[in-house]
Amino acid sequence: MRALPAFAAALLTVSLALAGCSMGASDSQDMKADSAAKPATGQEGAGAAADEGKGEQLAEGDKKAEPDADAAKTHVIRTATLSVEVKSVTKALAEARSVALDAGGVIEDETTERVDDSYITSHVVLRVPEAEYDSVLTELAGTGKLLSRTANAKDVTEQVVDVNSRIATQRASVNRVRKLMDQAQDITDVVALESQLNTRQAELESLLAKQASLADRTTMATVTLDLSERAKEEKADEDDGPGFLDALGGGWDAFVSVLRWIVVVLAAILPFVVALAVLFVLWRVFGVRLTALRARRTPVVEPAAAPAPSPSPDEDKDEGKGEGKQD
Repeated sequence: MRALPAFAAALLTVSLALAGCSMGASDSQDMKADSAAKPATGQEGAGAAADEGKGEQLAEGDKKAEPDADAAKTHVIRTATLSVEVKSVTKALAEARSVALDAGGVIEDETTERVDDSYITSHVVLRVPEAEYDSVLTELAGTGKLLSRTANAKDVTEQVVDVNSRIATQRASVNRVRKLMDQAQDITDVVALESQLNTRQAELESLLAKQASLADRTTMATVTLDLSERAKEEKADEDDGPGFLDALGGGWDAFVSVLRWIVVVLAAILPFVVALAVLFVLWRVFGVRLTALRARRTPVVEPAAAPAPSPSPDEDKDEGKGEGKQD
């Protein structure tokens, strides 16, 4: 039993050395380190080393099998962006949803808003299976007038294979630390091994999350669709010409505008009219009375009667002649 603490100390040293190396180190280096610790151990150390060798062989077999399975498949992340002008955003949006759902996809994000009460825009993010990627793009582009289209394909096959290999190596490393913890009896060794296990387990979970993200992005393509409709002014400009209702509406607008300006002018001159009316009333009330009073106080001088004119000599002769004839 004295050989067991020495074996645990040696393996702890090897574990700490492995922690300073990168997670992508090959298993052959671990085997060399374990073989260097074997002379200092007894029969129990040899059994533990044999168990570690079996674990490494299983991990190496898994590591070889996974890359070979993934090497035959190409992993590509596909993304596309479409900008389409439609007559009705509401109808086009319903059609886009139907296309995505029929293809086995999902609506990941959607934003629809009305701009200045004149037209509607919508921003939609769709996730569709990679096999239906091309057909979905064709159907979405046919919903209206295609303004722009951008497609991108990124090959991540090497990244997928690397992540899978690192996951296999990390799993083997976690298994080795767990076996060492089962065999360790010193509390110091247990605490050190537990710290190493937590660190390696966290790195393994990070790699698994990255693997899941790559799998999701390579199996489901992302399509971003921007829908917009023409403004009302542009729609009116495309009409052939004004009709009867347009002329009637224009006349009514002109009539209302004239009435509005008349009301504005009347409102502007109303204070002056009121002031003049007040002055006229005051003049009628007080001005007439003042004139009457002045007329009473002023005496009236009648002109003298003019004397009767004396008859001329000629007139007297004529009168005498007339009298003689009458006699």
